[in-house]
Amino acid sequence: MSNLEKLSMNKVEESLNHIEEWTLKDEKLFREFKFQTFIQAFGFMSSVAILAEQQNHHPEWSNVYNKVRIYLTTHEAGGITEKDFSLAEAIDKTYRA
Repeated sequence: MSNLEKLSMNKVEESLNHIEEWTLKDEKLFREFKFQTFIQAFGFMSSVAILAEQQNHHPEWSNVYNKVRIYLTTHEAGGITEKDFSLAEAIDKTYRA
């Protein structure tokens, strides 16, 4: 299966069991990250930006003070793909570091 092939809802739900705290929201993978300060949140976003560029897969996201909200979907495929799960896992590793 290509990592640009839209996953079935069953596969998405099964794959969600393997990544912590990500959920489905508006037919996209979603997670909110909280930090103690704005600077920590912004630093995290900078790190994720580098990951996203390396994977050539860019999130939809927003930042308000110490919270970063990230949505992942693959627009070319019209939904969630393996590419989204791969980036979600990399983002989680960055958050834990």
